[in-house]
Formats: sequence, C-alpha cells, structure tokens
Amino acid sequence: MLKLTSCLLGILSSTLYSGSLLAQTVLPLKVEDAFRHSPVPSAAMSAVVIPLNPATATPVLQQNADASFSPASTMKLLTTLIALEELGPTFRWKTQFLADKPLKKETLNGNLYLRGGGDPNLTWEKFSVMLRALRTQGIRKINGDLILDRSYFQPERLDIDAPPFDEHPDAYYNVIPDALLIHSNLTSFSIESTAEKIDTRLLTPLDKIKFSNHLHFNEKSCAEWESEWKAPVIEFQRKDQIEIMLSGGFPRRCKITTYLNIIERNQYIAHMFRALWQEMGGSWQGQVRDGLVPSNTTLLHERASETLADTLRIVNKQSDNAMAKILFLTLGAESPDKTNGNTLQAADARIRNWLAKRGISDAGLVLENGSGLSRTERISANQMAAILAVGARSLWNPEFSSSMPVAALDGTMRKRLKGSAAEFRARIKTGTLKNTTAIAGYVRDIHDQAWIVVAMINHDEASKAKPALDELLNWVAAGRP
Repeated sequence: MLKLTSCLLGILSSTLYSGSLLAQTVLPLKVEDAFRHSPVPSAAMSAVVIPLNPATATPVLQQNADASFSPASTMKLLTTLIALEELGPTFRWKTQFLADKPLKKETLNGNLYLRGGGDPNLTWEKFSVMLRALRTQGIRKINGDLILDRSYFQPERLDIDAPPFDEHPDAYYNVIPDALLIHSNLTSFSIESTAEKIDTRLLTPLDKIKFSNHLHFNEKSCAEWESEWKAPVIEFQRKDQIEIMLSGGFPRRCKITTYLNIIERNQYIAHMFRALWQEMGGSWQGQVRDGLVPSNTTLLHERASETLADTLRIVNKQSDNAMAKILFLTLGAESPDKTNGNTLQAADARIRNWLAKRGISDAGLVLENGSGLSRTERISANQMAAILAVGARSLWNPEFSSSMPVAALDGTMRKRLKGSAAEFRARIKTGTLKNTTAIAGYVRDIHDQAWIVVAMINHDEASKAKPALDELLNWVAAGRP
C-alpha cells in the first residue's frame, strides 16, 4: 500500500511539472472579467487547479505554474504540514523552572532559571499558573536572579538588530519569536473617551508601568481611531519604572483595546514576573538576565504546551505569523542533523529533505521563516499543489485540513464568498502582503469531487485583484461550468 501511494504521488508530481498539454491555460470568463475590472493584468497570476485523485491527476487549469512567486501566508501550509509529518500531532513544547539551590524555610537563596522550549502560545495566564505551582511548593521569597535560557533556538535572539519589516514594528504580526516568548511580548491597554476626557488603563499584568497621556480629541469616528494615532514612546526611568507616552488624535465617546509589542522582552518578563509573583504573596528583588541552565539544577516545574495539532488551528485559521515562525524554528531545533548549530539553516535543510523524499522539486523555493511574512520567500503553484496532494493523503490529514479556514465560516475566510458556490465548500489558506494576494487549499465541488486550488498574484496592486481569486474558487466549486 505504501509503495502504491508513493507511486501515485510520483505520478502527480511528474504531471504537475510536465505542464500537461491537456491543462486549460485560458482563464474562466468570470476570472478574466474580474481582472479586467482591476488594474492588475491576469498574467500577474500563477495558478493551478488539479483533481485530488492522483490516478487522474491532470491539471484542468495552469498558468505560470512553474514560476516562483511570493506566496504570502499560504507558505504556512508548507510549514504546518511538514511540522505535522516530522513532529507528529501530539508534539508539545516544554517550559521549565529550575533552581540551583535547595529551598529553606520558604526561601530560595539561589537563582531561579526559566528555560524556554519554544512554546508558541505561552500566555500570561499560563505563565501565572506556572508561578502558582512554585508557590504551592512552598516558595515565597527568591533571593537570586531570574535567569532566562533561550538556547533551544540558535541564535537565541533573532529580534536583536533585525530591520523592521514595515512601518508597524510594534504590531503583533511583526513579533519576531524566540524560545521564551511570553504572551507574545504584547502590552495590552484600553483607551476610553467620553465627551470631556480620555482615560487609559493597563490590561496586562506588569508592575511599575505608568501612562503619560497626551492624546487629544479629533472629529473621527471610533472605527477610524488609528487614523491619527502615533506609535507610543517608551521611556525607562529610575527604579525600573517604565513610562508609556501616548500621543495623537482620538475620537470622542470611543473605547478600544490595543495590543502592542513595545517593551524590550527581558524587561517585559521582569515586570510581569514581579507583578504576578507579588500578587501571589511572593517576594523578589533580583534582576532578569540571560544565561544557560547549569548541570547542577533541580527541576521545580515543567509546563507542556497544547499539542501541535491544536496549535495548527490558530496558525492557519488566524494566519498567526509568530506561531508559524516558531514551528519553522522548531523543525530546526528538533532536527537530528543541525547545520552548524543554526536553527534556521537546520529547518531549511529539513524541509528540503522532506520534499526530496516525496519527489517534489525545491527548484526556485526560497525559505526565510516559514510564515510568508517575508520579502524573499518564494514557491511555485505546482510545488504548493504537490505539497497539498501529500497533505491530502497524510496520516494527519484530518488535523491538517481542519486547521484551514472554511469559506464564509471562520478564520481569514469568514467574510469571503458568503452566498456563493464556494460557501462552506472550500478550505483555503489565504495570503496577503503589500504586493501579494494568494489562496491555496482544497475545494469540494457540487458533484462531490475534490480539487486542489492554488493561485498567487504578485503585483503592486495585487489586493485589487482579490475578486479574481474568489471567482476562481467559485468556478471550481460550481463544477467548472
């Protein structure tokens, strides 16, 4: 059976790269019409539509299918499928507290070590539960420092000196992960205004944080609150005090909550640890610093993350970049063949090895972080289709498929294709960058036939051609009339 499956995948891969003469190269009329109503030429699209059944895997539509395109977030399909296949759906990341001295009368007279294992969703609430576990062991006072061990990934701090991806470096989608990313390093606060005043309130448990509110009223609607918003300025003051200075225009009678990556992450952990520990009746006057866990430590508590299968639903449905990057790095960290100790290089090599074993060419494939939030990542429509074909026959297909957004139902597809032929019939990963819009996934048509659909548009005004991608999905779902 395994040999037969491998043979069928080989047939599919061969067909995809042969540019079958039977494949339609003229786009469906409604797709062409959508392009005509946009400033984007149809030649800016790379696409392939192919039956899911490998025995008859002849593409019914191909255009620029071997060309390497920017895939935006559809690249997450490659990362999540290979993570499932290589690590298994029950894989969990582990975060540990360790100590280098024994506990005496509720006091830890040594350092407390916090070792990160790459947990992609270690929220402050989960971190609080870890601290509660220390308190229930009788620890109240900590006399040493909190040592952060991020060595699971190499290099440990990819965020340091990294150039900003765009003009919003404080946005969540731009968070660059490390092995000990707590609450995605996000500071959450609310801004609420009446007709006379504007109030701010910190929502994340951080101690010694104060706001300097210089916001002024404007005449915008609450939906436009960001139109005159200025990025907060952070100032570190004496005695570990942090001041967040807010400025810009804000509407009257408006209430919003924002989540920003604005505090240096070691400082962030220090302020969160102290706030939560004091809330639990604990005492700590030490510092946070980087380091490695020595061999003579004792494990105090270990927290296992949610399973990989559960995590994928967030990564693909919500298109979570930070989590996708952690998956990519984890492939390198867990690789049996690390390349010069560099986690990114090891991940790249492991992915290419996975492709080679399945007869999928990596020609033209460019990997940077596995999330698609990249100016350099490239893949062809045929390569993506071949990956989706493997995913359809994977032992872990239920976990993989269920992680993808369903048209008109949830995730990044929840508002698209409502009332159309593709409604509920398409499991599609979307992708959007400044010059890219893309789709990739599975469609089950009205005749109950399953299809692989991949389309990527690279153009300066790519977003204006999104209706063409929707029409392509409708064409497939309606049985290709």
